[in-house]
Amino acid sequence: MKLLLIEDDPSMQTTLQRTLGRRQIDVRICGDGARALAQWQELEPDVVALDLSLPGLDGLQVLAQARAAGLRTPVLLLTARGTVGDRIVGLNAGADDYLPKPFDLDELEARIRALNRRHQSTGPDSPARLPEVGGLRYEPDSGAIYHRAEVLELTPRELALLKALMVKPGHAVSKERLFELVFPGEADVQYEAVEVVVYRLRKKLAATGATLMTLRGLGYLLREET
Repeated sequence: MKLLLIEDDPSMQTTLQRTLGRRQIDVRICGDGARALAQWQELEPDVVALDLSLPGLDGLQVLAQARAAGLRTPVLLLTARGTVGDRIVGLNAGADDYLPKPFDLDELEARIRALNRRHQSTGPDSPARLPEVGGLRYEPDSGAIYHRAEVLELTPRELALLKALMVKPGHAVSKERLFELVFPGEADVQYEAVEVVVYRLRKKLAATGATLMTLRGLGYLLREET
């Protein structure tokens, strides 16, 4: 697995490169926010670990540029900013997970591998061909969801949730089932985290011909707009 570590602390760079390298994770390092996007595009990593406090551009600016450029790599934010508000800002900006500093190296490895599995796996509820819903269609060759001729820019969590809803459009999927698909093996994440992903996804579905509905007590469903 190839990890791009965007972090300006030399001590942390060395520690993570050595430790994760012994665990069969190839760690590539970038210490400058201004150069991060070019290195991200060049390396095509499986996962990006991104520090929020960087020289040049900060982590949120790097993340915003990457998502605007169409880079869908899973992103784990590494942050010393411990408030819930900061974490929500990061998730809404397109991050897939966050880990407050200081962190345990075993937990860091587990989160990196979980992001990679979620990004690589199609999952049991993701057949090769999904029904089209409104203007949305899933292309199994690329693993992307299109709105007409354009790729719908989604984070891996948003993609996993939308695919789960596209399997049976018009049928409710419970929050518990969506949690299993979007946050596999993440016991420390609360069920309410699904609502954050739904909120972000609902905004991205505006004007696509598909709408994401909440059914109280039943879960969520995707249907064509009427």
